[in-house]
Amino acid sequence: MDVSGMLMKWRRRLLSAAAIVLLTALPVGAQEPADQQNRQILDELRQIRQLLERLVNQQPPAPRAAGVAVDEKVKLARVTGYALGNADAPLTMVEFTDLQCPFCRLFHVTTFEELKKDYIDTGKLRYISRDFPLSAMHPQAIGAARASRCAADQDKFWEMRHTILVNNEHLSNDVFVTFAQDLKLNVATFSTCMADATKLKTDTQQDVADATSAGVSGTPTFVIGRTSASGLDGIRLVGAQPYAVFDAKLKDLLAAKPPAP
Repeated sequence: MDVSGMLMKWRRRLLSAAAIVLLTALPVGAQEPADQQNRQILDELRQIRQLLERLVNQQPPAPRAAGVAVDEKVKLARVTGYALGNADAPLTMVEFTDLQCPFCRLFHVTTFEELKKDYIDTGKLRYISRDFPLSAMHPQAIGAARASRCAADQDKFWEMRHTILVNNEHLSNDVFVTFAQDLKLNVATFSTCMADATKLKTDTQQDVADATSAGVSGTPTFVIGRTSASGLDGIRLVGAQPYAVFDAKLKDLLAAKPPAP
């Protein structure tokens, strides 16, 4: 017998016992006392008896089937961005990120390095970073995206991205220059790039448009799957999930038979 069945069995026993006590003390056909107070008590006890009988006969609701999470399939027509790993890796992961987002920082400092070691560095996964700045919540997000792209002009995209993420609790307009100095960039060139708000605007807007088309609404959001001539066919994974979640998804995708070309 399952737990719900046991509970129902004991409920019936207890309620039946209580009903018997009441019925024994006050049989239905008993003469009503003349005293008004006793008559009122008798009426209340009869109501309780009727309620108990209804409860005994009431069937518990059937348990709801637990929902099974299903990966939502999405497609990215454009597989562009700053990439790590082999271009011919069997799987591609695109992260849409807000560099001021605390959850993006959490993913970066807790999960990314393990993914890099186990999948990117071993040739199983190509990892692409794209921007999805939530500027309404994070006023430095657009500046952070521009800083990483300006650093890319001097071949330091990933170094700047890492520096921004691990320090993204304390971002300001001035701190990006400090990061550039720490990374030994040409600060004058970097500052000129940062001052041109239109230079990289189109690229960022394209990232946001592609993210929106894939149903991205928060960060970090990942699209993971196989690339083809028509883009990236994959699943969408949302949030700073632990490494075990990514590991399981990647293993499943690697084990699945690739679609016919």
